Amino acid sequence: MNELVIDCQKLGKSYQDGKAQVDVLKGVDLQVRQGEMLAIVGSSGSGKSTLLHILGTLDTESSGSVSIKGVQVGQLSRSKQADFRNQNMGFIYQFHHLLMEFTALENVAMPLLISGMSAKQAHPEALAMLERVGLKQRASHKPSELSGGERQRVAIARALVTKPSLVLADEPTGNLDKYNAVRIYELLTQLNKQLNTSFVVVTHDLELAAKLGRSVQLDDGLLAEVSHA
Repeated sequence: MNELVIDCQKLGKSYQDGKAQVDVLKGVDLQVRQGEMLAIVGSSGSGKSTLLHILGTLDTESSGSVSIKGVQVGQLSRSKQADFRNQNMGFIYQFHHLLMEFTALENVAMPLLISGMSAKQAHPEALAMLERVGLKQRASHKPSELSGGERQRVAIARALVTKPSLVLADEPTGNLDKYNAVRIYELLTQLNKQLNTSFVVVTHDLELAAKLGRSVQLDDGLLAEVSHA
């Protein structure tokens, strides 16, 4: 049995809206194993992105606990959370968030440079990851010279270059046409099989979610398994 990468127990998240308390997450239990692909679906405003941000240590839970690779990440200091993210997680967003003044190669190498690796070491690894996503020949191009689908593939390469145990993706195809959206999901599935990386993908697209190994729906602050039968 593959090891547990994510273990959420009774996870809660509340906000104050004036005098009212808004409960976004109401005791979420979630387990994801190494190499698993999970889609989180739900209506707009259901808390999908909030859950993803808590898993990625970009937000904090109000109650319950989040364990990533056996580490209670909510109990780490902000600097240790940043180190943990860099070493163990990759992030893909709806908008690629590439640095426009840098080449594709330099963008992909950035997480390695942040971790302390030299450019001489980082650039070959970044180039190898660009090759995995089919963009080795575009390594010297800046984002403005790439198509939307190519930019998102660069963002995927950047998320995976540190060989993380977990990749968190927030609507990774939401800004793409149907053709490129399908290609991106096929690429994620291919990389999942090759690298045994766990993927948690927030999406509103039920058809694409069905292509992943498992789906859960977030509704009224709670998760329920979705059957694709």
